[in-house]
Amino acid sequence: MRLIRKYSWILLYALVMWAVIFYSMQGSLEPLGEPEPEKVTLTFRHIWTKEHEQPLYRIFLDVVNEFQQEHPHVKVNFEGLDQTIHREQKLKSEMVTGTPPDLFVLFGGAELEPYARSARLMDLTSLVEELDLHFHDLRLWTFDDRVYGLPFEGHAEPVYYNRRLFEELQLTPPKTIEELFHVTDVLREHGYIPFALGNEELWPGAIYAHYLMDRYAGPELIERIAYEGGASFYNEHYLKALTALQQLAEDGAFNRDASDLSTEEAIRLFTSGRAAMYVNGSWDITMFRDAEGTGGFEDQIGVMPFPSLRPGEPRSLTGGYTIGIALSSNLTEKQKEAAYDLLAAMYTEEVQARIVYEGQRLPSMAIPIDPSQTGPVFVQVHQLMEQGTETFIAYDNVLSPEVTKSFLSVVDRLINLQISPEEALRELDAASTAYWKLRENR
Repeated sequence: MRLIRKYSWILLYALVMWAVIFYSMQGSLEPLGEPEPEKVTLTFRHIWTKEHEQPLYRIFLDVVNEFQQEHPHVKVNFEGLDQTIHREQKLKSEMVTGTPPDLFVLFGGAELEPYARSARLMDLTSLVEELDLHFHDLRLWTFDDRVYGLPFEGHAEPVYYNRRLFEELQLTPPKTIEELFHVTDVLREHGYIPFALGNEELWPGAIYAHYLMDRYAGPELIERIAYEGGASFYNEHYLKALTALQQLAEDGAFNRDASDLSTEEAIRLFTSGRAAMYVNGSWDITMFRDAEGTGGFEDQIGVMPFPSLRPGEPRSLTGGYTIGIALSSNLTEKQKEAAYDLLAAMYTEEVQARIVYEGQRLPSMAIPIDPSQTGPVFVQVHQLMEQGTETFIAYDNVLSPEVTKSFLSVVDRLINLQISPEEALRELDAASTAYWKLRENR
């Protein structure tokens, strides 16, 4: 009995000590909780590096910063590059080597097609459906019925003109090409530059070319050339169009230093009152300030479509939804998940509203717009679009990149009287033929 009591005390002591140790260990252990998400890095290259692009830069920078705060495991390297360098040099070489940025600004249409065809772009079709995004037009972002990019803004390329100056000279805004030549003659006689042109990057001068080519030939011919390869640039309609463009240049319709001027410098010619008209995209609206930096000059600006060939014919606008964001097809699953979340943060009604009211850009998505909260120039551009004015895509977004390079070059030389319309069209045909041969051999 004494032995039983002895071992009972030993067993009791052991149990007590085990309990003390167990509970002390429990108190020192932290709860496991959820494991930390894996760190993810995304590169995002934008093109908002110039003065008139700063509103867009600030909007998307805010989105990126807020996204990183809400997703601390994701680091977004948000870096800008000049648009021409990005599109014509950097991105092209990266697509060849298969090393593009994770996210990047891209132009739809002909620029997107070769990248989608070579499987360099992420298919975003399911994301559009999942987020229930409603865009005005995704045609330029669709290849083989799949979506490979999302436009974040729309644009139009009308003629902006100085209403006060037109009234002083008793000029009526031209509705036909013939009236346009008359207006340019009167403006020159009174010491004004008819059109402010900054063609340093070549594409602004091409706007005049594709408007005239559209007016003389209609919209179908360029589509046959660009998409079928069965038509020629050298035809009587395009010959008349480029002859008219060169005649405008010979008559002094443009400032003589156009090829050396930037877009910003050309806009200053317009806002200073030295030039009476300016043709470019609606993305330039935020720069229409007078010399003192106030918005007073905006109230003097009228907006109209480029003139038609004959009275009463439609005056369509160059425009569409060509600028957007695409993803590299190289993303890992974790990067893809983070990139999809970032796109979801970008393509919201709130961001689209900021693009309208702060950036003065046309929205790519269907959102309500309060005209009273936008500037006077934006209101006019938006009204043109809302009135059902026909639109067509700029030729440098329709033609393949290889042919576009020739198109921009010959137009610049044509304006500088360095090449004849006939030579320009033959050069374009040679570039087009070479492109289609290369495509057939791929």
